[in-house]
Amino acid sequence: MNHFDLSQCRKKKAVHKTNTTDDKKLQSTLKRIGVNFIPAIEEVSIFKDDVAIQFTNTMVQASIAANTWVVSGSPQTKKLEDILSQILSQLGPDNMDNLRKLAEQLKKQPPGEGNASATIQEEDDDDVPDLVAGETFEATSAEEIV
Repeated sequence: MNHFDLSQCRKKKAVHKTNTTDDKKLQSTLKRIGVNFIPAIEEVSIFKDDVAIQFTNTMVQASIAANTWVVSGSPQTKKLEDILSQILSQLGPDNMDNLRKLAEQLKKQPPGEGNASATIQEEDDDDVPDLVAGETFEATSAEEIV
């Protein structure tokens, strides 16, 4: 009998990955494409439908050549109506007309509807097309080959 048979089995300790590893990979990739820090940006707002995603105390990086923008920070999702007063102070006079048009559209739109026409179109794209009478897959594929 050999002395290895009597020894205890040791389990291999699992090495836990940390987020810093992912962050380092991301930063090295961003450095490779040539992003640069953009100083003096205190807040970033991203608008989609009737919701705004706001980043405060952000760090913004950009590479215009690679069409890449990186916004780092903690996001908060808010309704557009809730932050409208904050946005007004930041807009110039040329954007006020666009804002008035947007406000009129929001008033005309029933609550909770969102962008219904785009949603319906997306749902139609996911549906299976209707069968055409008298056509089969085999017949159609044979016609395409000839």
